[in-house]
Amino acid sequence: MLSIVIPAYNEAARLPATLEAVVAYMRRNDLGGFEILVVDDGSTDSTAFCVEQFGRREPAVRLLRNPGNRGKGYAVRHGMLEARGDWILFTDADLSAPIEELEKLWRTARDQQAAVAIGSRALNRALIGVHQPWWREWAGRVFNLLMRLLVGLPFRDTQCGFKLFRRDAAEAVFARQRIERFGFDVEVLFLAHKLGFKIVEVPVRWDHAEGTRVSMLRDSLNMFADLLRVRWNWRRGLYRQPASLSGAR
Repeated sequence: MLSIVIPAYNEAARLPATLEAVVAYMRRNDLGGFEILVVDDGSTDSTAFCVEQFGRREPAVRLLRNPGNRGKGYAVRHGMLEARGDWILFTDADLSAPIEELEKLWRTARDQQAAVAIGSRALNRALIGVHQPWWREWAGRVFNLLMRLLVGLPFRDTQCGFKLFRRDAAEAVFARQRIERFGFDVEVLFLAHKLGFKIVEVPVRWDHAEGTRVSMLRDSLNMFADLLRVRWNWRRGLYRQPASLSGAR
């Protein structure tokens, strides 16, 4: 079975079309059963209501609620640890990477016997249909350079919200995750690498979607601080034991 985790904060406008697209894709491609877990991160709009309504006619769709607005990293962790599938994908609610790109991750992971396959915008930029503003793209490249220097991962794009984990890797990695906001991507890849799981980076189609909730200055500073936290947490041995997921349901 395949699980798909979608973190959502005030996504009532986009979620119905996203869920329709994901369900239609899964129905067309018999992958041995599926579930879709939408994790509501303390939304103030009708996100939860939309998911509950959709779930009444599509039982594969399930709503999880965070204890308030905890951040994308917390929401993804919540969903990944609740998922029941043999493989678990997390993807953004705007489907910037189309759900059809899942086949690339699945095939590459299978062919290369990898436990983790991550979508990448940087390996083949010709696959980007709609680019981010130029200053966001350059900020991403600077962040990637700092990530390589401070954390030592070899990947060209750690921040694409389209990642596939084998169940054993997901359980081991996300149980140890500490970072709750946007820096979590680097942390989970760092943990997967340190725990000995093979990771492959796969070029995917991608289109920038308006409506991002990332604050350029605040979140950039926080993400840089998160790189330092990852190294510090590792040195202190904080990743040796799983962390609790407080308040989730």
